[in-house]
Amino acid sequence: MSDFDVFLADCPARTTLEVVGHTWSVVVVVALGDGPLRYGELLDRIGGISNKMLTQTLARLRHNGLLTTSDGHHALTGLGRSLLTPVRALAAWAEEHTGELLDARQHAAPEPTTTATTGASATP
Repeated sequence: MSDFDVFLADCPARTTLEVVGHTWSVVVVVALGDGPLRYGELLDRIGGISNKMLTQTLARLRHNGLLTTSDGHHALTGLGRSLLTPVRALAAWAEEHTGELLDARQHAAPEPTTTATTGASATP
């Protein structure tokens, strides 16, 4: 049983979800799942990520104890390796079902926009 409840507004587990659920975090963790990589190797491996975003993502993962850097190599910690199974499953699910999501988006009505202060719909 955990001491944390993601349904509570001030639960620190929400921050954890934000860190581990970020798109680039998932991709970096999966990329490092087969072993340590140098910065340039990660940049080559991960299409579309900028230098700035990779640097920020590595720093975020390191700050949260998910990876370590030694001799220019970035590697998952034990905690980071414990995240591999769920993020690999999430990545596989995304690859398998993206076509369905794209089809649904194409046939769906546009999402209503919301205002930042009230959360009210900006469209009638």
